[in-house]
Amino acid sequence: MTSTAIVNKVWNFCHTLRDDGVGYGDYLEQLTYLLFLKMADEYSKPPYNRDTHIPKNFNWESLRGKSGAELESHYVKLLDELGKKTGMLGDIFVKSQNKITDPAKLHKLIQLIDAENWVLLGADVKGDIYEGLLQKNAEDTKSGAGQYFTPRALIQAMVECVRPEPMKTIADPACGTGGFFLAASDYLTSHHKLNKEQLQFLKYETFRGWEIVASTARLCLMNLFLHNVGDMDHESPIIRDDSLRATPEKGFDYVLTNPPFGKKSSTTVTNDKGEEKREALTYNRQDFWATTSNKQLNFVQHIRSILKVGGTAAVVLPDNVLFEGGAGETVRKELMRSTELHTILRLPTGIFYAQGVKANVLFFENRPASKTAQTKEVWIYDYRTNIKHTLKTNPLAFDDLKDFITCYNPPTGTSGRQRGARNHPKAVGASTPTPISSPATRPASTSSG
Repeated sequence: MTSTAIVNKVWNFCHTLRDDGVGYGDYLEQLTYLLFLKMADEYSKPPYNRDTHIPKNFNWESLRGKSGAELESHYVKLLDELGKKTGMLGDIFVKSQNKITDPAKLHKLIQLIDAENWVLLGADVKGDIYEGLLQKNAEDTKSGAGQYFTPRALIQAMVECVRPEPMKTIADPACGTGGFFLAASDYLTSHHKLNKEQLQFLKYETFRGWEIVASTARLCLMNLFLHNVGDMDHESPIIRDDSLRATPEKGFDYVLTNPPFGKKSSTTVTNDKGEEKREALTYNRQDFWATTSNKQLNFVQHIRSILKVGGTAAVVLPDNVLFEGGAGETVRKELMRSTELHTILRLPTGIFYAQGVKANVLFFENRPASKTAQTKEVWIYDYRTNIKHTLKTNPLAFDDLKDFITCYNPPTGTSGRQRGARNHPKAVGASTPTPISSPATRPASTSSG
């Protein structure tokens, strides 16, 4: 069967489960548990004969031989026991729960997955299947999963601009379902003939992500696993935590990310009466330029902190980061002083699952300490004015951003950034984000090409 056919086959069963109140997100989680167990079972047999660290009484075979109430109770115990394990196994099953209350339908889903030999499917096919399921989940507005799903066309364009190199590290402090990692992995394997050492580094050392939502972190892990990034025997590349809590011990060569929308960070606080309420959350970090509860400004500061000197960042950020005063102005001043903020891509509305979002992609490189500001000019590409996209009828496509990529990385033999249809001064017009810096730190010129 083609990957599309398998996606439709597996996904269509969700409609049956929805009658029992199982939403898309819950269904995808159950698929993740069962797919992982099925693939572990396949790897434990010849010719692989791998030790999957899954106890025999809680492996795939233990599910196949049961039905009815016995299957349901065993599945609940299985999820609980495997969630106590370490490594990728524990990270996949941590806090897992059975959301399929009808044992007959659980048995049907197990049969559905058992009918395919998943290991024999290439990484591309397995990855396409799971990515297809994640996309369907993101398209369901009720699930809210769209906030963790950046348009793949935008991700691919950002990676094509940054051009990651082998044996370099890539971080995403808000990794969602892992889209940036997979696009970077595809770029590295398609643009470089990797030797054995480089392939091992790509599989185990290249990526490091943080995801605060446990259910999303497990989807990310499964997505990476199906794309041949990481495996059951090594440390998980995904950390289930708030990445803003502290600076990692080591820096990274690249940061590719789309931090969560919403201006304020918050936390749940319980008072003396046992009542819970949300309070603004600030991070008192010595490496931050400003103390603020503004989520995006905190991510900007954090990204600069985790970026090696000479490292490159490509970050999706809302308009408020370019215009806001107070802490926003302080962060912009320091960012332009300490990094070379050389490019801003202005994005249109209608490309994200959160409606009406006005966002940009900021590209900057971390520079050594200097008495003068590292940013001398900013090149702005306006892909917003007179551009209309919708998720269903006119979604953003990779071809839409090809002109930007060509302008960003001019052909060999040409000098400097190339003028394109959208970065000509007349096209930029009033949408140029002129308040990006204060007069004291304003770059010498704002370039349009």
